[in-house]
Amino acid sequence: MMSEQRIDILKNILLDLHNGASAESVQEQFNQHFTGVSALEISMMEHELMSSDTGITFEDVMGLCNVHANLFKGAISDVQVADMDQEGHPVYVFKQENLALRGALLRIRRILEQYEQMEEEEVRDQLLQGLQRQYKLLGQFDHHYTRKEKLFFPIMERYGHDAPPKVMWGVDDDIRLLFKEARKALDTLPDGDIETVRQTFEIFATEFEEMVFKEEAILLMILLETFTQDDWLQIAAESDAYGYAIVKPTAKWVPQRVSFGEIAEQKDASSVPQASDPNVRVIDTPEGQFTISFTPKEPTTSVLDPASPQPFGNGYLTLEQANLILNHLPLELTFVNKDDIFQYYNDSHPVEEMIFKRTPSQIGRNVELCHPPKIVDKVKKIFELLRSGQKNEVTMWFKKDEETFVYVVYKAVRDQEDQFQGVLEYVQNIQPYRELDSDFSREI
Repeated sequence: MMSEQRIDILKNILLDLHNGASAESVQEQFNQHFTGVSALEISMMEHELMSSDTGITFEDVMGLCNVHANLFKGAISDVQVADMDQEGHPVYVFKQENLALRGALLRIRRILEQYEQMEEEEVRDQLLQGLQRQYKLLGQFDHHYTRKEKLFFPIMERYGHDAPPKVMWGVDDDIRLLFKEARKALDTLPDGDIETVRQTFEIFATEFEEMVFKEEAILLMILLETFTQDDWLQIAAESDAYGYAIVKPTAKWVPQRVSFGEIAEQKDASSVPQASDPNVRVIDTPEGQFTISFTPKEPTTSVLDPASPQPFGNGYLTLEQANLILNHLPLELTFVNKDDIFQYYNDSHPVEEMIFKRTPSQIGRNVELCHPPKIVDKVKKIFELLRSGQKNEVTMWFKKDEETFVYVVYKAVRDQEDQFQGVLEYVQNIQPYRELDSDFSREI
């Protein structure tokens, strides 16, 4: 069957679900037409659904996400991908985290069962302490999700897979909220209702386990079919900034460097060789081949000598001095240009100490894609107010913890002709200023 027909049938199946068809009838339809489906087709199908005039939005696809997963279970065909089982490779680490997180789920289920059956107060106290430790470990899944969202998704978007990140990020946020509810229920013990604790945990666990399936059977397949060694190396280099869930890399991944030509030679003699153009990838699936082409962004290089003083504001600075000054400001600066592209951030703090963590992977993304779907409307509103001139700046603040009170300013950047050039965001911890206890201090 031609790939276009397969995508069209898959699209119609999800449209049937959207319009109220039962899961059973859709399952029968799926079984009738397919013996397997590749992860790449899933991505293409979702992209087509969201970009066509069917009226289906990414919120609709998000609502259908669990239904897709159930349909695809047992029907996802094996795709020829590189062996990514080496220690330290981002995929290896990602899967090890999922194993550890599943282990935490099992331990929590076991302790909840014991707690419910136990009558001795002293033993129940010990079990409760064990539950609290396991919930804390399980909560590290947020590092796992954040790495996925901040490092995997930007590269997926560059290859044209912009639908799966939007959908999956929305589901991630739903799961985060479910965990907060489960955690809140746990905090009611020992006086609270153990059955409520169990129910809230199982609601979370069901969605969490579904996400593990989507990550390993769909997401990672797309990535392994599409990403290059350089992509994976960039992810590995930036992963520490966002942390890990329960387990950490035990070794640094150092791949054997291969060219596209060498990859083609390693394939089966019966396979069609990869395209000679390094910007074109030919992907084999059991039902045929897909060709992915993309235009890489040319690196921008400055023609200025970094050590040569240049006219700068009211004086002269070298590029090196300007960069050092920006990096020494006690502010996290981010600049999004007039085309809504995230163009710059400074290094005022080590990335692990940043209030809003930034890494090079995010440079070049549309600002909307840099934020969780649930706050995209707020981001759009801020840019609309600043771009139109209704406001010159928008401020926000919140208490992050006992030592951090975050103050955020979004400021319109306009040139001498008052033309909008973008938005400057600066973020600062103002807790030390809130603690000042006198009207002046001039001591050295």
